[in-house]
Amino acid sequence: MSLKFLYLHLHGLIRSNSLELGRDSDTGGQTQYVLELVKSLANVREVDQVDLVTRLINDRKIDSSYSKEREFIEPGAQILRFQFGPNKYLRKELLWPYLDELIQNLINYYQKCENKPNFIHAHYADAGYVGVRLGKALKVPFIFTGHSLGREKKRKLLEAGLQLNQIEKLYRISKRIKSEEEALKYADIVVTSTKQESVCQYSQYTSFVPQKARVIAPGVDHIKFHHIHSTTETSEIDNLMHPFLKDLRKPPLLAISRAVRRKNIPSLVEAYGRSEKLKRRANLVLVLGCRDNTSKLDPQQRDVFQKIFEMIDKYNLYGKVAYPKKHYPANIPPLYRWAASRGGIFINPALTEPFGLTLLEASSCGLPIIATDDGGPKEIHSKCDNGLLVDVTDINKLKIALEKGISNSSQWRSWSKNGIEGVHRHFSWDTHVRNYLSILTSQYQKSPIVSSSGIKESCLKGSSSLIKPH
Repeated sequence: MSLKFLYLHLHGLIRSNSLELGRDSDTGGQTQYVLELVKSLANVREVDQVDLVTRLINDRKIDSSYSKEREFIEPGAQILRFQFGPNKYLRKELLWPYLDELIQNLINYYQKCENKPNFIHAHYADAGYVGVRLGKALKVPFIFTGHSLGREKKRKLLEAGLQLNQIEKLYRISKRIKSEEEALKYADIVVTSTKQESVCQYSQYTSFVPQKARVIAPGVDHIKFHHIHSTTETSEIDNLMHPFLKDLRKPPLLAISRAVRRKNIPSLVEAYGRSEKLKRRANLVLVLGCRDNTSKLDPQQRDVFQKIFEMIDKYNLYGKVAYPKKHYPANIPPLYRWAASRGGIFINPALTEPFGLTLLEASSCGLPIIATDDGGPKEIHSKCDNGLLVDVTDINKLKIALEKGISNSSQWRSWSKNGIEGVHRHFSWDTHVRNYLSILTSQYQKSPIVSSSGIKESCLKGSSSLIKPH
């Protein structure tokens, strides 16, 4: 049986390799998740073709690779870029007026070609808007994953002190929530990363039907994210940190995220600054994407960095906090291992965290976690017992948790071991893809689009029955 998938990932920057994760607020964990899922699906026997649709961009400020109409990922998988709206790169909040143009382009493309998809899977609200209409036009089952949800984001931002008119202006939140409601209403399946997402976040929507929800935890590339560190990669990370830190031997409190308000990094800096114990015994390392000139960042990123710099100045943290301007995707696994080799902790202080792929990556590299007591981290912690969860809206509680994290070497070793074993046991791409295909094919085994004969059974077998011979 040959299945064809269409993935919609419209905003940010996505390509087949060298992802620019953290380049801006739109190029983060969702981008990596979608690309890894596409690659994993393409290697399954039952899958013939995976098309990943995104935006074609001709802009001198970004790499020319994003202007290619078609990009090969690997056998059975390709990126298709369609132009909609102006040539230049736009943040996701500005794409709404141009989505109908994309819908018409996609309808024309798939009605002409023979490779009509069996499933459309839309990622995020903007893709949900497109997916609803494209699914109806092509008469194809529609799957929706929200990743982060507008209602939850609005609630957290209001709690953080932003005014409703500010939230509307910055995030077009009303349009986003309306599109999420519509996507949830018409989706055949809603894929979530955790049970908490389904019970506490999607349930805030009047259109959400719990029976449609399927929990499928993301996976980790265990070849890339492992716990065996080398002296060569350790020295490379030392060189990256040397301009910032006086004593590289101290355990690092490592945060890797985009510089957006939701990630709550300034509160982490303040919690560190308030603690004499932390300043004496640990370094703080902030890897927040790449930047050439802070003044050229978008307003939200600029505001986040301004607050970070103010905290560093307020608590005189020079020589104790690293905030490198640039890094490469290849630096990330060694960063986790470097931090683990020094007895460090990975910190995720986000106000909301639908899943938290970086927590899995860090844990797979042997680095314990301290994370927000929200969403995905709860589920990861319940399966791995690899650190602490904390109410990150209370800076004093965050400070105490950070102090506990570096205080007990025996506890640290236990968390490290638990994380490595727990991630390998519960979070792999092989498991993710087998569950994903099993759910889709069992849902549609009586449909004329997907025959029930043999697919469900083969998807549930071990990985050796799934991998395509190339």
